[in-house]
Amino acid sequence: MAAPAEKVIELALQGGGSHGAFTWGVLDRLLEDGRLRIEGVSGTSAGAMNAVTLADGMARGGPEEARRHLERFWWTTSAAAQFSPIQRSVIDRFMGNWSLDTSPTYIAADLVSRLFSPYDLNPFDMNPLRDIVRQTIDFDNVNRTDLKVFLTATNVRTGRPKIFRQPDVTAECVMASACLPTMFKAVEIDGEAYWDGGYMGNPALFPLVDECEARDCVLIQINPFTRSEVPKSAADIMNRLNEITFNAALIKELRSIVLLWELIHHENLDRQAYRDARIHVIADNDTMQALGVSSKMNAEWAFLTMLRDKGRAAAAAWLEAHFDDIGVRSTFDVSWVLEESLRPAHLSEDADRAYLRRVKGEG
Repeated sequence: MAAPAEKVIELALQGGGSHGAFTWGVLDRLLEDGRLRIEGVSGTSAGAMNAVTLADGMARGGPEEARRHLERFWWTTSAAAQFSPIQRSVIDRFMGNWSLDTSPTYIAADLVSRLFSPYDLNPFDMNPLRDIVRQTIDFDNVNRTDLKVFLTATNVRTGRPKIFRQPDVTAECVMASACLPTMFKAVEIDGEAYWDGGYMGNPALFPLVDECEARDCVLIQINPFTRSEVPKSAADIMNRLNEITFNAALIKELRSIVLLWELIHHENLDRQAYRDARIHVIADNDTMQALGVSSKMNAEWAFLTMLRDKGRAAAAAWLEAHFDDIGVRSTFDVSWVLEESLRPAHLSEDADRAYLRRVKGEG
């Protein structure tokens, strides 16, 4: 009996500091599965680092080498972080918290960042992550692989997204995508200054829709869209602001894709000309909602491997539930993305359920 044909997908990788280890776990499980071919990957910040590591590993030796290379990258990151002055406090360790909320050095660094800029505190622009990226990633491999890579950064002067593509992907592009403006100087590339791409696309979806043939886009989500409770503490408020800020552009893109899908199918437009897409999401909201924003700076190996294992479990559950849906229908629940005012005018309230079923490809 002939082996079943592989299914082709695109990947959208969110940024989120150390929480990107969850994405490492998802990628590890998808690569292990063997039934999927990844045509393109769009990443921001930690997602950009995962993207170039994946591309480098695929060029070196295919899926198995990509799995080893991802582990190598995260191990190197964790090993370097052992020398960071910002570590979990005794209280956090005793309570089993992964956050740095009671770490004296984290609190001091956070306060200082509100008074002084990186241009004041870090005039030589030292960034250990840049050294790790240069040490572990062969960008010649990244730029010659068949896997399409798109990295998002934010142009400081114009406020517009910048997409870095092959054959021009470099370590500086990765660092531009991951440049938090309160921690590092803006990254200068070809006379333009860039900050973290999460402000304008976490990650950007339009390059995948416009420049890849695959119509199934899998978002690996590490920043929760929703929370059940209103934050009350200062730390929880800052955490929620961080999530909202870094999800805003993505939500707008998802809404546009969903409404374009409806327009194409309602008006019977040319699907190739208008490039519709099926959306899927791999996430673990319970785990991510329990982690505060400060834990994004925790690179302890135990924390990273815990997130990796959570990512593997989430990917396995998604494959079990939705592998057969790839190439057939969206599995992302779009109902909350579509505000009442943005639903197509020809639909009545009674037609909402049928509309949402059509968007998901169920009828």
